[in-house]
Amino acid sequence: MDFEAFTNVGAHLWGMGAIAVAGVGGFVLSRLFLRNYRDRSILSEIFDGSNSARLVTDIQDRVVFYNPAFDDLRQTEDGKSSLQTIRELFAKSGNEETIERLESVIFNARRGHEDSMEAETQSETGERKWYRLSAQPVAGWLGTIHWRIDDITERRAVESVIRAEREKLVDFTDHAPVGFYSMDENGRFTFVNATLARWLGSDIDSLLQGGLLHTYMETPPGNARPFDILEKGGPRQMAEVKMKGPGGRTFTASINQSVVQDSNGQTRVRGVVHDLTSEREMRQALKDSEDRFRRFFEEAPLGIAMMDLQGVTTDSNLRFAQMMNCEQDHLDGKVFEDLVAPAYKDIVKDVISDIRHKKPNPAPVDVDLLSPCSGETVSVQFFASPFKGDSIAIQLFDRSEQKSLEAQMNQSQKMQAVGQLAGGVAHDFNNLLTAIIGFCDLLLLRHKAGDPSFNDIMQIKQNSNRAANLVRQLLAFSRQQKLNPKVLDVTETLTELSHLMRRLIGVQIDLDLVHGTNLNPVKVDEGQFEQVMINLVVNARDAMGGKGSLCVQTENVVLDKARPVMNEVIPAGEWVAIHVKDTGSGIDPANLQRIFEPFFTTKKIGEGTGLGLATVYGIVRQTGGFVDVDSEVGKGTTFSIYLPRYVETAEDKKITTDKKEKDNQDLTGTATILLVEDEDAVRMFSSRALSNKGYEVLEADCGESALDVIEDYDGKIDLLITDVIMPEMDGPTLAKKILETHEGLPVIFVSGYTEEKFKEELGENAHFLPKPFTLEQLAKKVKDVLG
Repeated sequence: MDFEAFTNVGAHLWGMGAIAVAGVGGFVLSRLFLRNYRDRSILSEIFDGSNSARLVTDIQDRVVFYNPAFDDLRQTEDGKSSLQTIRELFAKSGNEETIERLESVIFNARRGHEDSMEAETQSETGERKWYRLSAQPVAGWLGTIHWRIDDITERRAVESVIRAEREKLVDFTDHAPVGFYSMDENGRFTFVNATLARWLGSDIDSLLQGGLLHTYMETPPGNARPFDILEKGGPRQMAEVKMKGPGGRTFTASINQSVVQDSNGQTRVRGVVHDLTSEREMRQALKDSEDRFRRFFEEAPLGIAMMDLQGVTTDSNLRFAQMMNCEQDHLDGKVFEDLVAPAYKDIVKDVISDIRHKKPNPAPVDVDLLSPCSGETVSVQFFASPFKGDSIAIQLFDRSEQKSLEAQMNQSQKMQAVGQLAGGVAHDFNNLLTAIIGFCDLLLLRHKAGDPSFNDIMQIKQNSNRAANLVRQLLAFSRQQKLNPKVLDVTETLTELSHLMRRLIGVQIDLDLVHGTNLNPVKVDEGQFEQVMINLVVNARDAMGGKGSLCVQTENVVLDKARPVMNEVIPAGEWVAIHVKDTGSGIDPANLQRIFEPFFTTKKIGEGTGLGLATVYGIVRQTGGFVDVDSEVGKGTTFSIYLPRYVETAEDKKITTDKKEKDNQDLTGTATILLVEDEDAVRMFSSRALSNKGYEVLEADCGESALDVIEDYDGKIDLLITDVIMPEMDGPTLAKKILETHEGLPVIFVSGYTEEKFKEELGENAHFLPKPFTLEQLAKKVKDVLG
């Protein structure tokens, strides 16, 4: 250490009678200090024991003094500028701003100004450290500078931790869900957090610059101190106030503030603000959510019940109570297993046990419940699942209606099977009737009126026609009859149908027909109309239990304005009404609106399908009519059918004229016809009938035989007549094969069933003739097709 040079400086100061003070390094040069060597030793001990690196340079940057701590920082050999040591130390920071700042400190010190800086750099061991450099010119000695370097790494680390904690605190207060503030005795904000500033529609700086609490209160307390929120202030103040910011938003706030005196006697206020608007909105939203859930729970279309792990019902909805035919309060507290029919208790126990043992949600099962109020059995689909850990939620789907529909479906399938049987019987019967009627026509060609056999043949033909009507009813029942509306005289139709109606109702029910005078005609399908009347008569018979009186009355009805019937409205106009009135038990008002629903019936299982009145409604509405019902329990029911009056149109007149012309047309011909029919009697009659009209007829008893006939015949075939239903190859298949080689050949299909959609497959070449048919109908059809 060059301490001698430094003591020489002190001796020179002594000789000049001056005092040198260097406070930066913590040392003082005075007359007393340099009196003797002992004093110089004390000075050496002070500087050598300093933790700070010390350096004194003269005006030429020569080293006057440095201590061991500075020597530890030195990176240069003796004789080099010691400022270079300082430059090298801070150059290791790698930061240009640090180097520029160092040069600024050196420049200011040389000009006689104190200066300092702090920077992070690298120590001799390679560690990153923070140093503080202080430069203080020595008073009275031009150019002499005392340099001090302190290791402030620990202090900066502590400051960094404090700063981070302070930032966390600021972040916490700024993002807290409540507002914080501090005020002075003038009610001026000295601190606000970002939450309160946002609620007031302002920013923190604006509030701190001139914000007063009372400015942001919609109705500040009168005669109160500027920091009070109550007229009678105190150390603890709580109030609910309306606050309003410059943005115009007004909100209800709950303020809790404390007023204290600091050590200087100044008033300080600290407060917490809660935005009740948001809290109330949240509470309202929660309440609305709970209300929605409760409404969903109560109004759900399925039964829902809650029970604890012991199986006790704790809550249930309205639908569950309705299913059980009980009040809701009566079901709460019941052990659910007690509501289960004995045969299903084990099933329900197993499901609940699986849930208690946290097994996967079991699949729904079908069970029967017993109502504790009425004792009725309710068929349900039972599904259970865990709910909030200590509860079990139960969903119940009422299967009573589904089971009823299943029973109705089974009944419907039985009826369909019966209908198919009826259709098959009708088909075979039509073949027999076609032969009987046809051969009667052939006999009538030889036995004219006046012949002794004429009346016997006519009796056979008339009874065959009656049999044909029965077959039409079978076909209508099996829904295999083509529907052809035509103009009907209701009086005449009901008179002919009365014989069948009397047989249906039995001898203990009186049937009375009351016909209206000058009844207007209607245009309906005769078979459908008869089906409507039969259904109504049978329904009335069942309602009377086999005894009573039934009246069928007709009349013309003129409506000047629309009239409501059931759930519909009859428009004004002219109508023909048919009233079917019985003296039966009547219809309960609760069932009156459902009587036309398909499969709805009040009869016992097996006694009714629920299709009768639905069929009546469908047929009448399809025809353009309406159905009305008037019923009184215990006194009887009246069904009223309103059909629109038929008014002849120009097209109808043309059809009638064409029909008369056809009735008078020549039915003979010379064409070649291939006749294919598997029923020998029908084929024989048809062949003779066509041969008598002059046609050449080629016969075949099946499809394969017909193909052979065509292959062997050298001439031209003008028409194909084929039965639809035949063994091995049916009529449509045969027609397709023949048309492959005889394009454009017209085809007449004959069948006891309804007309099939032949035109979709064969186009305009396909025609239809229903069985049974007469000789004249066959001849006319052939004549029309050949043109």
